[in-house]
Amino acid sequence: MPTNHPTAPTLPRRLRRAPAGLIALALLLPVGLVAARPAAADGPPYERVLNGTFDTGKDPWWSNIPADVADGRLCAQIPAGTVNPWDAMIGQDDVPLESGQSYTVRFEASASRPVQFRTALQQAAAPYGTVLNQPVSVDTTPKTVEFTATSPVTDTHGQVSFQAGGAADAYTLCIDNVSVVGGVVPPGGVRDFGPPVRVNQVGYLTTGPKRATFVTTETTALDWRLLDNANKVVATGKTSPYGADAPSGDSVQLIDFGRYHRSGTGFRLAVGDAVSDPFAIGDQIYSTLRKDALEYFYNNRSGLPIEAKYVGDAYARPAGHVGVAPNQGDVSVPCFPGTCDYSLDVSGGWYDAGDHGKYVVNGALAAWQLLDLYDETGPGVSLKIPEAGNRTPDVLDEAKWELDFLLRMQVPAGQPLAGMVHHSIHDEKWTGLPLLPSADPQRRYLYPPSTAATLNVAAVGARCARVYAKWDKAFAARCLSAARTAWNAARQHPDLYAPPGGEGGGAYDDTNASDEFSWAAAELFATTGASSYKKFITTTLTVDGFSWRDTGGLADLALARTPWRLPLVDRLRLAQRVAKVADTYVANVRSQGYANPYKPADGQYVWGSNSAVTNSAMILAIAHDLTGRRTYRDAALESMDYLLGRNAVGTSYVTGYGTRYSHNQHHRFWAHSLNPALPSPYPGSIAGGPNSGLQDPVAQRNLQGCAPAKCYIDEIGSYSTNEVAVNWNSALAWAAAFADAS
Repeated sequence: MPTNHPTAPTLPRRLRRAPAGLIALALLLPVGLVAARPAAADGPPYERVLNGTFDTGKDPWWSNIPADVADGRLCAQIPAGTVNPWDAMIGQDDVPLESGQSYTVRFEASASRPVQFRTALQQAAAPYGTVLNQPVSVDTTPKTVEFTATSPVTDTHGQVSFQAGGAADAYTLCIDNVSVVGGVVPPGGVRDFGPPVRVNQVGYLTTGPKRATFVTTETTALDWRLLDNANKVVATGKTSPYGADAPSGDSVQLIDFGRYHRSGTGFRLAVGDAVSDPFAIGDQIYSTLRKDALEYFYNNRSGLPIEAKYVGDAYARPAGHVGVAPNQGDVSVPCFPGTCDYSLDVSGGWYDAGDHGKYVVNGALAAWQLLDLYDETGPGVSLKIPEAGNRTPDVLDEAKWELDFLLRMQVPAGQPLAGMVHHSIHDEKWTGLPLLPSADPQRRYLYPPSTAATLNVAAVGARCARVYAKWDKAFAARCLSAARTAWNAARQHPDLYAPPGGEGGGAYDDTNASDEFSWAAAELFATTGASSYKKFITTTLTVDGFSWRDTGGLADLALARTPWRLPLVDRLRLAQRVAKVADTYVANVRSQGYANPYKPADGQYVWGSNSAVTNSAMILAIAHDLTGRRTYRDAALESMDYLLGRNAVGTSYVTGYGTRYSHNQHHRFWAHSLNPALPSPYPGSIAGGPNSGLQDPVAQRNLQGCAPAKCYIDEIGSYSTNEVAVNWNSALAWAAAFADAS
């Protein structure tokens, strides 16, 4: 589900032209896109803006002044007394620009009185290379305006804007039929998916499955060769023709080199002249990823400085939301106006995704997965975090940073709705990219309590009590007390739902809390053994798995950790249920050209599809634990192959892992593509992945008509395909830890 919908970029402080020595177009296109051949002189013009007629409302246009669609036009209320043209502004981002190419900006405009404003086409961030910046004079009669100019820059993050600041008196400005036509690269460019031999670009376990996919229209078996790092052939075999792979639209053949067990680096698979990206074979393939995926969370902590001694100079940053100007901090956050009359200290926790919001239903699931990771693998690896070296396992120290925050979100005793849990805390309005948390100027509010958030705290609080009983008895007792209080409050208020929509943060609305009741009851029963909770366990694991919205399957996974609470017959039934779901995932892996346990019934990939892959891998791994069947372990490992390069776009979705990997994920302070002074995402960060919905303008511009498994673009503006999130990285960390321990 969407968590971010930015409506305004960081506005330029001044306009200036780009320096000479521009980088070639092909180098600046998104990873996976390359330049097309120039169009013929009489070729089709490429429209570069979306919804220029405002027939579908305002989006994806943004404004830093009140602006709404009226009578099919976008009308903005221009205030008096501003200084700079960009102080009152309407715009659209991610307009692609190509150096040396001509662009025509055309629009209709009128105003409530004769005025002059400016229209600009330029880069959205430094150095603000400008195609055009022209004055426009209009009056009360709609007027068609047109400008043509040549771009001095190549950038996928261009911006068209109407700048009306500096007015002495207020007025209304209306625009319509906006068009920006130009350039020779078609929307989406010509997509480059790398070598047709698709492999796990990180590598394969010595004793694990080793399979690859070869994209070809050939229908007969072909010879394959496994090459070592000296280009010596060390294994050979025949491909297995597969045919059309529906999710990707590719015709493929499969390669199985599982009989090869020697370790090394720099291996490549070859079929004819086609050669894969390099990969390793060994027993420690996932040890570094396991660690990096967990260190994602320290990097996204709120409320303390992220220090270079833990993350390196590039990722160090000041503490965010601690009450240091320009932000007001999270130490005393009021409720959204009209919803309550108190303030809470809700400092700490993790920033959820690409924005600066903190959401209970996501954070609780992520913390729960880290606690379950501990139950699965024990103390685990050492992390580069401030708490390292204390007596508590590092994974539990990291989870505690979020758990403390979750407990602070509970409504205090003596207040209406006491014991319920606020759904979220986030900015009043959407902020733009890039933006460090310490520079966030927005007011922040507590958003009303919800039954779902309350039951999330009941569930994770109960698990917390069980896990920390060995390491921190006082904290364990605090968690259990909060869990019981939350459970009782939710019983009294079973239908308080978060509203749909969302301004300044994700809504995460959910109008069915029966699954959360079941999950919370299972965790409380598992921790306390009290039969009063058992009757509320009404859900079981299904092939739909689980997510922040659908938590019913977690009831079975909770009980799987405490089998002594169940009679023998119930234990057997639980194992059978989990195994039945795992059998479907195994079948999905075997029935797709790119082995993947995720296979949506309607064929359409959802927002965060990669989290469905990792969550499915977790279920497969638990099925292996319960039954000992190697088939489930192997399918879980093949899920990692998909995430790390054996997929339809030939890309590892995990930053820093593989030859071709995602590194422009949607994030406000991991934003190197917008500001070279900022870093790319931290190694071990997973992108959301293919999403058939294309709910952001970048995806809509570049991916129209995509096959479901190819609806992905590594662009920072594509929040619907390239976002990060805490509950996605927790699943990656879990799956990587299992793979490393296999």
